[in-house]
Amino acid sequence: MAVLGLKVGSLSLRVSTAGGLIVGFWKDDKNGRVPLLRDAPAEADALSSSCYPLVPFGNRVKGNRFAFDGQEYHFSPNTDWDPHYLHGEGWQSEWSLDEQADDRVVMSFAQQPGGHTPYTYRAKQTFMLTDDGLELTLSVENAGEKALPFGLGWHPYFPLTPETTLLAPARKFWTEVEGWLPGEATDIPADLDFSEALALPQRWVNNGLEQWSGEATIFWPEHGTKLHLTADPIFRHAFIFVSDTDFDPQFKRDYFCFEPMSHLANSHNLPDLGDLQVLKPGQRLSGSIRLRPQEI
Repeated sequence: MAVLGLKVGSLSLRVSTAGGLIVGFWKDDKNGRVPLLRDAPAEADALSSSCYPLVPFGNRVKGNRFAFDGQEYHFSPNTDWDPHYLHGEGWQSEWSLDEQADDRVVMSFAQQPGGHTPYTYRAKQTFMLTDDGLELTLSVENAGEKALPFGLGWHPYFPLTPETTLLAPARKFWTEVEGWLPGEATDIPADLDFSEALALPQRWVNNGLEQWSGEATIFWPEHGTKLHLTADPIFRHAFIFVSDTDFDPQFKRDYFCFEPMSHLANSHNLPDLGDLQVLKPGQRLSGSIRLRPQEI
């Protein structure tokens, strides 16, 4: 494992090859250091990190199985607490350090045949820091022998303060059913309608947002700071997560997750593959998001 630090102007970033993680992203201003993602220890695993990649797709597949092109495929659980195969392998893999410069880190890893998944692929992630923000780029290449549906995403943890609000317009909302799986698409409930800046609900939230606009802004009035997130058009959807003490007894309501995704949860079992993209052997899928802090 290698932990690498970047600093450009007032912005600082720390990344780890263990899971391809971000373990800190900050802005220094006249009032001190402002965390733009959840602070994490350098030795953090994905679940205690600031952000981790979702590859070759994010979230869960109902029943750990799907049918594609006349063949049935199976997964097996890759955690000891969830019966589903979850979020691919990137967050649990050691990434190779391909390039390091003052303002950029490039990492990659290759998933070999076998393990918990029928997928064989190569992934690459680039962290680019500028004086006005951070750009993340993630790509996946089908290294297998058959075409399969692929997706991409990130799982960032944002600081949640008493005055935090989120602006993130979307068109549809997916309910949650047993097993932390998506249920059905419906109208967005009032307390999760982020078409205008809104505080995060004081309850468990674990839902997909369909046809997200590709832009989100998080406001931290206590710090006089907001963070503008923009995503490439490939990221048409997002997932929002607010934990609770039933799920995590240590939860202190100090973070929430807003996860840009190229596809819906359980996309493999939706009629149109939920915006997963079919990659033939050797084909690639790539996309970027940008995180830019600004003063309020």
